[in-house]
Amino acid sequence: MTEFVSSFLTVILIILAVMVLLCLVRCVMGPRVTDRIVCVNMIGTLVVFMIAILAIKLEEGYLADICVIYAMISFLAVVVLCKVYLGVYLDRKNREFAALENDAEDLENVESIGNAEAVNATMNKETKEGSENVNA
Repeated sequence: MTEFVSSFLTVILIILAVMVLLCLVRCVMGPRVTDRIVCVNMIGTLVVFMIAILAIKLEEGYLADICVIYAMISFLAVVVLCKVYLGVYLDRKNREFAALENDAEDLENVESIGNAEAVNATMNKETKEGSENVNA
């Protein structure tokens, strides 16, 4: 391998390392969980590229195998993270929906109680008026 190619690959490795650090910062600062999952996926992809470049630079064939295995593990990690996040998200939405249903039932009960009290008050008023008419 020529000196130029070796230097070029070293520069690429340094750039990829900086990108991994930037993704790590974004992963920590990410306002949403989805941002963090995307950052983890991107870090995994960048590490696969770095291992592949090292395999070329060091002329070691076993690093290509490690690169493939790491890519599969990274993919599975992102799938598991998405599955866990989806489960947590759906659970939270179901709890919110149940709370809204309970609030709606409570409101209906209050309205029906209010209607029942209004009917009772009307009945009592009619009964009083009727008894006053009988007494008169």
